[in-house]
Formats: sequence, structure tokens, C-alpha cells
Amino acid sequence: MTTSTQTLDKPLEDTTTGDDTPKMFHYVRKNKIAESAVLGNYVVALCGETFPVTKSPKPDSPVCPDCKKIYESMKKG
Repeated sequence: MTTSTQTLDKPLEDTTTGDDTPKMFHYVRKNKIAESAVLGNYVVALCGETFPVTKSPKPDSPVCPDCKKIYESMKKG
């Protein structure tokens, strides 16, 4: 399976804290974001976490360190 950084979008949230604030955001395939948001399908992040898309990140949102590491290694190669 070939993965391109062009198919990834800004991170999307995985889980939330008690006040509905995401703990961290994950990188997922861009083409799956709208489908998940509309249909409620689960997406798979680069780190392997699965979750439905319910929120978009804001600048300086916390990012999953595993997703960030994988994403940065993909940009180099």
C-alpha cells in the first residue's frame, strides 16, 4: 500500500476528556474525513487508533506523538 502525505489532513480527535475537549488529535487519510463526519464511520489514524470524526483541530491543538512521528518520517521519504 502506497501512502502519500497528500492524502493526509490535519489531525482529528480520538477521545475526549469529561468536558468534551479532545485529549489529542491524530493524522488520518483526508478522503475519509468527510465520510466519517457525515456517516459516522470510523477512521484509522497513522498510529492505528480508530474513532469517528467529530471535531476539527484548532491551531496549537495537542497532536498524538506517534502520528506526528510517522507523518514526519513519511514527508522525508
